[in-house]
Amino acid sequence: MHPHIIHEKETMFELGTIENNVIQYDFDKIVAYLNYKGKLLFGKDFKIYDEDLFLVYKLCLFYIRDYKNCEKYGIDPYKGILLSGPVGCGKTSLMKLLKCITPEHNSYQVIPCRQITFQFNGKGYPTIEMYGSSNSYCFDDLGVEPDGKHFGQDCNVMGEVLLSRHDLFIQNKRLTYATTNLNANELGERYGTRVRSRMRQLFNLVAFDKDCRDKR
Repeated sequence: MHPHIIHEKETMFELGTIENNVIQYDFDKIVAYLNYKGKLLFGKDFKIYDEDLFLVYKLCLFYIRDYKNCEKYGIDPYKGILLSGPVGCGKTSLMKLLKCITPEHNSYQVIPCRQITFQFNGKGYPTIEMYGSSNSYCFDDLGVEPDGKHFGQDCNVMGEVLLSRHDLFIQNKRLTYATTNLNANELGERYGTRVRSRMRQLFNLVAFDKDCRDKR
């Protein structure tokens, strides 16, 4: 079993070398794999843009568990990732793609937040229990989903889910991931100070430049 070697169809990608039983990852080789895998998942026009390489590099440090360089760049490997940036900058694609580097450690499912709200509208509070459970999730487009309503009762569904995920994190360090178009102040307004405080404990905030181009 060689976790640094990934097979895609008939192509083999060796993302680094093993030295003294430790994988030494090569970022250029990781980017080459991400470009290949991205085209498989999202179409032939997918690419990692040069202006995003530093952000992708920091995220890769998290995914490959490079503890020394995570500390250098202010990333806590024991928290999840909240990836923020403008509409169309590639947040969702990256969160789906980066977990492919180390699939044995990052098997989370990417779920749109509006889908969770719609499930709540039909099924009620068991929806919050489900997404607050021990499974791993990446909540996509956090903060722009509508509030939920079940049998006439309003609920800030994702706020409640995040509170449950925080409890889970405290209990067993189960990580949570998310993408958002909002900044920290806007998230605080959307979910309130209690949830915002929990989010600081749940997430590393990694942000695209606010002037990042729309890649759609």
